[in-house]
Amino acid sequence: MSSPTYHVDRGPLAKDELAALVARNIPDGSFVNLGIGQPTTVADHLSPEQGVVLHTENGMLGMGRAAVGDEIDPDLINAGKIPVIETPGAAYFHHADSFAMMRGGHLDVCVLGAFQVSVNGDLANWHTGAPDAIPAVGGAMDLAIGARQVFVMMSLFTKTGESKLVERCSYPLTGVNCVTTVFTNHAIFDLSPHGARVRAAYGISADELRVRTGLILP
Repeated sequence: MSSPTYHVDRGPLAKDELAALVARNIPDGSFVNLGIGQPTTVADHLSPEQGVVLHTENGMLGMGRAAVGDEIDPDLINAGKIPVIETPGAAYFHHADSFAMMRGGHLDVCVLGAFQVSVNGDLANWHTGAPDAIPAVGGAMDLAIGARQVFVMMSLFTKTGESKLVERCSYPLTGVNCVTTVFTNHAIFDLSPHGARVRAAYGISADELRVRTGLILP
């Protein structure tokens, strides 16, 4: 495995840069689900040459990028209620059929947001455990166990500076040992039962990354 690359001569990845990076890491020809929130922006950076087919849990296969201007059809939306376009050959189906695809192992990749991810791949993205928080699991549990690869796309640190990549999740879990890669604005991490490994970092040094996350990162 190659050594991590630290891009300390620039700042953290902007949101569109992160979305484009995730898009480039999706294998050609994959069937992919993009979670609600920031992951939906990945659709705007996929090229037709990749042959990626996007699935939405509200019943569509062949979703395209976000719709703009006259393209907007209020009846054609993704799971996050954002208007989208359809690609040639797009298909529509019942919500139950969509979840059967998710649970049946028919998706190659899903891209999800997260509150926390542990170094061994546990995912916490549906509830912070706070008494006044509103749980919002949606189809995350189904995707976490059903997709062959689970990518997480998130900021590395909270607004108060705490690391979202942790040794052990303190929030209620969505899935166990399910996350394969974490894409953040500061660094990209590959996860395994042996822990997290830095693939690349942006605007942060190796020492600073270890200090701020509190993790042992090879």
